[in-house]
This record gives sequence, structure tokens and C-alpha cells, in this order.
Amino acid sequence: MPIQLRGGNELIDPVKLLEHGKIRQGFIIADLGCGAAGHFVFPAAHLVGPQGKVYAVDLLKSVLQAIDSRRKLEGVDNVDGIWADLERAGGMRIADSSVDLSLLLNTLFQIKDKATIVREAARITKSSGMLLVADWKMTQAPFGPPVEKRVDPIQVKSLIQSADFELVEEFEAGPYHYGLAFRKI
Repeated sequence: MPIQLRGGNELIDPVKLLEHGKIRQGFIIADLGCGAAGHFVFPAAHLVGPQGKVYAVDLLKSVLQAIDSRRKLEGVDNVDGIWADLERAGGMRIADSSVDLSLLLNTLFQIKDKATIVREAARITKSSGMLLVADWKMTQAPFGPPVEKRVDPIQVKSLIQSADFELVEEFEAGPYHYGLAFRKI
């Protein structure tokens, strides 16, 4: 029997996930490692409304070109693509303490220098702002990264709490993903 690959909302429903970030109209959001599909970028842009803004941050310029094409196609005016090396301190052009909600969604398993990306998230997130993390569970699945490349949520909690965030919620982000919500202290 062939494996049926799932995608999009079957893996993680972006609106349900964003609700854990206490998202509101007018919020400024940074999706760190946004990916070409903008799976979280565009739902976030609609949820924050015209007074809000979503920074779609990625290292790959082709990803940012795809985001910009979709932004134009959908007529979305509150998404800005930002090229950044997320593993370099100060590598992203977003002002300190300017973001209400930072997102690390399906990103940490791809990052070698996890401490730097977490410090960058802390740098840009406002005091009392939120950080949402969703990544692959530590169990074998018919798709996704190998288990040895996945990031244990216990390690993620420790790393993020050491960057002046407090854990406020653990949740199921989807059938193959865990979710963690943090508030900046």
C-alpha cells in the first residue's frame, strides 16, 4: 500500500496554531524561516489585518521571491519579505523589541546554531510578547526529517527559557508536531 503524503492544513492548521500566540488585529509578527509556501505568513497577515504586519524571514532569496509573488497575487499589503541569516547575531533587519509574536515553525530542526536564532527571536520580541514553536515530534513518521535530526521539546524549552522567555503552554500542533508557546519576560 503506497504512503499517502499529507501537507498543509492536515499537518498543522495555521489558524489554530496562531491562536496559541494570542494573535490580535494590529500585531506585528515575524515568521523566522517562513518557507516558500508562506503556510503561516498569509493566514497571519489576514488575522492581524491592514494595521498589522508580517515579516516573512528566510535565508533563501527564492523563498522570498515566492512569498512576494503570492503576496501580489493575493493583494496582501501587510507582508514584508526579509532576507536574513538567522544563525548570525544581528543577521536580520528587524528592530529590537518591535514584534508582538515571533514564530519558529518547522525551523529548529534545520538550524545548526539554535542558540543564535533563539537569541535573535528574543531580541526582536517585545516584553510580554509571544514566541510560538512547532516542530516534528521525536517519533518515526512516514515522512519528515529523520528522527535524529529532530529537536527534542525538552531541549527546546530549556534553550528558549534561557533566553528570557517563560513557557506558558504546551500543545499538539498537529499529528506529527508538538507546539510550545512562550512569553518574553
